[in-house]
Amino acid sequence: MEAEVTIERYADQGRCIAHIDGRVVFVRFALPGERVKILLDEPRRKKDRLWTGEVTEVLEASPDRVEPVWPLAGPVAWAGGLGGADLVHVSRQGQTQWKQTVVEEQMKHLAGLDLTVPLTQVPEDEPEDGLHWRTRLDLVAGNNGHLAMRKRGSHDLLPLDTMPLASRRLLNLAQEQGWWSQTFQLGDHIRISVPEPRPGQESSVGQTPGQEAGVQQSASQTGNFGFLVNGKVVSGRRNLTEKVVVTLPFIQNSPLDLSYTVDAEGFWQVHRMAPQILVSEAVQRMFSAGGKDSSLIWDLYSGSGLFTLAAATAFPQARILSVEGAPVAVKNARENSAAAGLDTITSQEGDVYKTLKNLSDTTLAHPQIILLDPPRSGAGRKVCNLLSSSQAETIIYISCNPASLARDISYLRQGGYELTSIHAYDIYPLTHHVETICLMSRHNTPEV
Repeated sequence: MEAEVTIERYADQGRCIAHIDGRVVFVRFALPGERVKILLDEPRRKKDRLWTGEVTEVLEASPDRVEPVWPLAGPVAWAGGLGGADLVHVSRQGQTQWKQTVVEEQMKHLAGLDLTVPLTQVPEDEPEDGLHWRTRLDLVAGNNGHLAMRKRGSHDLLPLDTMPLASRRLLNLAQEQGWWSQTFQLGDHIRISVPEPRPGQESSVGQTPGQEAGVQQSASQTGNFGFLVNGKVVSGRRNLTEKVVVTLPFIQNSPLDLSYTVDAEGFWQVHRMAPQILVSEAVQRMFSAGGKDSSLIWDLYSGSGLFTLAAATAFPQARILSVEGAPVAVKNARENSAAAGLDTITSQEGDVYKTLKNLSDTTLAHPQIILLDPPRSGAGRKVCNLLSSSQAETIIYISCNPASLARDISYLRQGGYELTSIHAYDIYPLTHHVETICLMSRHNTPEV
């Protein structure tokens, strides 16, 4: 069924809201204030409370609308259909406004906080027009055996001959290795992981003994990449090296030169600059919260130790308890700590709630600072209640999902914390995703 609607406001997941006969319709590839034609998705039973649809024609355009820089990720009616870039029709300024608004609205509706949330774009993204930032790709083999992505909302596979969101280092390697023309078995899952040098360490990443300083080798020369098919390494290697250099004015031995071993198929911040940005911002907030005087810091949902290593290096007087559920990530985190010569870190493997609830070492039970970076689903009520009962003075919450973040902030406010700072970062250009860092401080009486 087709319809003509006026778009009213932003919604979540890269959609906007319109109404048809009083019924809410979530519309993809729209912008507030526009008059558009849409095609409604199936099923759309009259008794359904919510409908969804996609723009087929723009009758009155928003000033923030631009031609999609990656047409394949645009509307199906415009020969698109791929997922992964749901704001491809929005200007960079419009994306900033969209993401700020969504974070602010979630904080208002779910956390009861009416505030302005500043949002920072990554300077390195500007020359690329929001493209070329992904250092990891998950693809599938299509009907012709070539690399493909699933069409949005279906099982159909659309073949690729490039992927514009991928970093230039990854694309250069894919071209060199002939991956776009290579054939696989239908349905094969392909993971490509290619670490990329970041500002401050271009001359050292992947550098071999005797190599002239300042000369950057390609990924194929260093071998620091992973090409996996159905979980098996076909080219490159499984254990990759990621380096992060963080300049912190309050640390005598700054900049921190951090090195991590990470699994090619495991989790790592996918934007090439995200590890550097998030570590810098998190550690600075730890410092402002009294990190140099803390004796115990918790790092929860800690992965391979991105924040753990930085906190232990910046605050050597503190013990660090890290908790992560993925066994491979915990293994790598322990190896990373040992390689850095850090003996103040205790890495625990397991569910965060169960692990903290059953801590056998009571000296690890009462942190001064808690940092958590949970998955999109957030920490949840049980974990938030446990964090509140720890009596930590400061909680630093890093989130990629404004909705679960706002919900959890509400729980923490009920547990006796107040939000003292919030800042969003657009480290996922052309998508609806946004990273947000919140600092919460304990006050005297929990809310009833």
